Amino acid sequence: MEWIGWIVAIIMFIIAFIGLVYPIIPSVLFIVAGFLLYGWIVSFDELSWLFWVIQILFVILLFVADSLANLVGVKKFGGSKAGMWGSTIGLLLGPFIIPVAGILLGPFIGAVLGEVVVTRSSFKQSLKSGIGSLVGFFTSVFAKGAIMLIMIFIFILFVLL
Repeated sequence: MEWIGWIVAIIMFIIAFIGLVYPIIPSVLFIVAGFLLYGWIVSFDELSWLFWVIQILFVILLFVADSLANLVGVKKFGGSKAGMWGSTIGLLLGPFIIPVAGILLGPFIGAVLGEVVVTRSSFKQSLKSGIGSLVGFFTSVFAKGAIMLIMIFIFILFVLL
């Protein structure tokens, strides 16, 4: 039964990492689902209260890192709230409107349109905001990926030790 628990957990972790570049997939839920499914299939004995407290803190850190990366990226390049909102909307809609390339073009186009249409910024400033959204997106992906790897490493430590 233990190998089934590991397979299910690994599948959940893989889906979570796919969610890093495909934001419709809630990565953090799949990470936690991997922990829970392993516990239900194998045993929760190794997953103590300390494990869950640590993981909850990392879940909070994931949400903070995601929000801050986009905010800082757009703001650092002179973008406004309209650029941030446009970037977020583009991130969610981009993959559906422009398959494959939409994950990168969506936030960029959304930030640029948000700046041009709402704040009536110059096209040059709007492009800078779009570039900031891309920087924020890549920063977010790397930060969340690192945090998720740490969460999985802690899971492995608790289960194997």
